Amino acid sequence: MKTIIEPFKIKSVEPIRFTTKEERIKILEEAGYNPFLIHADNVIIDLLTDSGTSAMSSDQWAGIMRGDESYAGAKSFYKFESAVKKITGDKFIIPTHQGRAAEKILFSVLGGSGKYFVSNTFFDTTRANIEFTGAEGVDLLCEIGKHPEQRAPFKGNMDIEALDKFIKKIGKENIPLVVLTITNNSGGGQPVSMQNIRDVKSVCNKNNIPLFLDACRFAENAYFIKLREEEYKDKSVLEICQEMFSYADGSTMSAKKDALVNIGGWLSMNDEELAMKCRNLLIVTEGFPTYGGLAGRDLEAIAQGLEEIVDENYLHYRLRSTEYLGEKIMEAGVPIIEPPGGHAIYIDAKRFLPNIKPEEYPGQSIVCGLFIEGGLRTCEIGSVMFGKYDKQTEKFIPSMMELVRLAIPRRVYTQSHIDYVAEVVIEVFKKRNEMKGCKIVYEAPMLRHFTAKFKPL
Repeated sequence: MKTIIEPFKIKSVEPIRFTTKEERIKILEEAGYNPFLIHADNVIIDLLTDSGTSAMSSDQWAGIMRGDESYAGAKSFYKFESAVKKITGDKFIIPTHQGRAAEKILFSVLGGSGKYFVSNTFFDTTRANIEFTGAEGVDLLCEIGKHPEQRAPFKGNMDIEALDKFIKKIGKENIPLVVLTITNNSGGGQPVSMQNIRDVKSVCNKNNIPLFLDACRFAENAYFIKLREEEYKDKSVLEICQEMFSYADGSTMSAKKDALVNIGGWLSMNDEELAMKCRNLLIVTEGFPTYGGLAGRDLEAIAQGLEEIVDENYLHYRLRSTEYLGEKIMEAGVPIIEPPGGHAIYIDAKRFLPNIKPEEYPGQSIVCGLFIEGGLRTCEIGSVMFGKYDKQTEKFIPSMMELVRLAIPRRVYTQSHIDYVAEVVIEVFKKRNEMKGCKIVYEAPMLRHFTAKFKPL
């Protein structure tokens, strides 16, 4: 059949509070024109993030009731551990309360001044955890991934030649870890090919550098591989996932994405000495190694979510429903990163608002326009999130791309919600010539986009 239906039935609903345009103008002004500071009750469709915003299944809710809340050695931990090992194959599984906690532990152990971590593209919190140790995060995205309007099957790939050159330039002893983000969130939710994972592993092996996966959306990446790499078309998603992880020495994971839960994560690895150091830090910051900052019920929900996420009917629906939104707004001329990614649509703010300079934050202007027009909460991924100032000259250094992410929560919104989103985006696009830039009037020294306040120009 041509019609793709949600592979689930709805058992519980949550009401949406509708606001007027006049109310939204006032709400946005009071929030300093930053969607992170808007009360959720005032949002009609929330596309700020797909992290922790999923709807859990009836089996996951049943797991909540089964959760063993023993402080040490809870049976829920062993169920969680078994589910993670089934996918990753890693020896040591360390639960954390979310992905950034895993990153904090890992980079605190491996980082420090003079160290460099390399990725296809680091996301904001990952980079912040690296820089907090005094180390530096370096992005080596493949060239095609830097061009939103160009189509390619695996625009999330790492540039292998650039990786090889960077290692020779910096010295392998100064690079504790290479990280592949799958799918590549900051790069538009674009997938990484199995061949690229193999090639990165080959370079890492040659230089004795460990490879980790930032695995938040590993199942979506695996399904893209099944669809786009010929040799994997007859492989199951689970088999593809297992092969992806087999090339890595470990992983960080925010279970709030592809494990379909509202909180949780893990740090996994095969190096026993590194695992010991990470567990010691876990005990100080998160909790005992068999709960790691989570309740037993959370561990149960993650274990069940990992069973559900590799269901191909779900993944087919997930990728196609995201693609559907991209197609609808592209038909109206809205520029996005092409082809659509797995978890979000990324509007290309440079082409949407070509007359607004990066230092006037075109993406943030679009974010504000979408909220005023239809109550959509979205996220700027451009010079607000990744822009910097030169340490010597204080000159503004813009982000490589200026994007607005429409992240779609898993199993939350129906097709009519997505049709509404498309209508709002198209209306804002029609008014683009009336839109102005903005300036920052308050910013924190790190991760400023979470709390910054703006003023329209």
